[in-house]
Amino acid sequence: MAAPANGSPAPKSTASPAASASTASSVHSQPDSSFALPQAANHAGASSVQVAAEALLKPKKPTMTSRLSSMMGIKSAAHVEKNGEVKTVNGASAAASGRPPPMRQGSVTRKDGPTAPFKRFWVNEDVTHEHHLKVTKRQEKLSDMFQSLMLGKKKGDQAEDQPLSLMSNWVDVMRNEKEKLAEQKNAANTLPQTLVQKYGKCQEVVGRGAFGIVRVAHKQDPKDAKREQLYAVKEFKQRPGESAKRYQKRLTSEFCISSSMQHPNVITTLDLLQDEKGTYCEVMEYCSGGDLYTLVLAAGQLEVAEADCFFKQLMRGVEYMHEMGVAHRDLKPENLLLTTHGSIKITDFGNGECFRMAWEKEAHMTAGLCGSAPYIAPEEYVDREFDPRAVDVWACGIIYMAMRTGRHLWRVAQKGEDEFFDRYLEDRKEEEGYRPIEVLRRRQCRNVIYSILDPIPARRLTAHQVLASEWVSEAKVCRAGNEGF
Repeated sequence: MAAPANGSPAPKSTASPAASASTASSVHSQPDSSFALPQAANHAGASSVQVAAEALLKPKKPTMTSRLSSMMGIKSAAHVEKNGEVKTVNGASAAASGRPPPMRQGSVTRKDGPTAPFKRFWVNEDVTHEHHLKVTKRQEKLSDMFQSLMLGKKKGDQAEDQPLSLMSNWVDVMRNEKEKLAEQKNAANTLPQTLVQKYGKCQEVVGRGAFGIVRVAHKQDPKDAKREQLYAVKEFKQRPGESAKRYQKRLTSEFCISSSMQHPNVITTLDLLQDEKGTYCEVMEYCSGGDLYTLVLAAGQLEVAEADCFFKQLMRGVEYMHEMGVAHRDLKPENLLLTTHGSIKITDFGNGECFRMAWEKEAHMTAGLCGSAPYIAPEEYVDREFDPRAVDVWACGIIYMAMRTGRHLWRVAQKGEDEFFDRYLEDRKEEEGYRPIEVLRRRQCRNVIYSILDPIPARRLTAHQVLASEWVSEAKVCRAGNEGF
């Protein structure tokens, strides 16, 4: 099993003492002349040393400026060095040297220049690329987007006016967030002691579903007290009307499937615990890069190489699952977690099913509707059995289009029930093709997407065939995606 992610504490920065309010006030209120000493008479043939000596021997009455300066802690603009020379800022020595006197600073605080914009993805000179995903920056942007929508600041681009936008579904989810906050805070106080002892205290909520939430558990690293180990803890809730036996079977089934998966692009499941109230908690590796859904939502759409990297990782994970005899049945951007460096992790096997045992060669067909509407394959709406592997591949095609366009292709892939899907069925037969897919510039890419989204599942590409295609085989995957960190 993969080691848990370690979070390093941020280094402490020592700031220089700031000027007091009175000092800053006096600096801004004093005129420029108050910072220069009176000009010394420059006698003909006299050296700078003689001028300094005369100035030192002749007693002078302190001026009001010098008194205020000494009271406020402002250093004199002139001082005598060990060799006897007097250096002045705006005095005669500076003028005699021929150098222009330096100008007074307008403020005691220094303002840094504009910071470089945050980059989540870039390509190196050797054609490799890297990801740097910060979920905190993403959450700040999404919060601003949500407030703009709720306050009506964003005109002409409302989510309600764009039914295929990923934003429309997200707004509905965000509207229910505040209603669940109190319940989530109370749940944090009822953590089982065994969970706290083994994996640390659960704190912030990083995900939620219909019947459970995901929190981050923080545990001090036993080898280094300054570091901590992070785990994702998924808390399962019993569904309404679900018997205790059915509840236990559902969770243990999901745990058995997910814990048996060992692949760089599949989440590592570590443990399944039950508290004194009977609630099950599943412990997994923590992915600090958030999920693919919020990444696309915040970015609008991903760059070509970025989307290709994520798609190839996704197909590798799906191919592995199918080789293990498991179908996910609920692939969508929300169930694809990301590490900071850009490795994709398939998670949430709540709808997963085993279509082939280890000793079997042929796959079992399945039936039934499950998943999220925009990603469900058309054969699921027909009252017949189908191959669950083809359903997963279909969802992968929809996910890629969401990454590239920031939109769903249709609401539901059911003929006669969705105008966009009906149009797709007609346009895919024409030479011009379906416009949302035709925006993909590369012909090899378009051909694979059309084959993945073939309404006839028997003609649909398998995960292995997708990876072997010219487009995907040439797609570059980052080092984190290859190694799973």
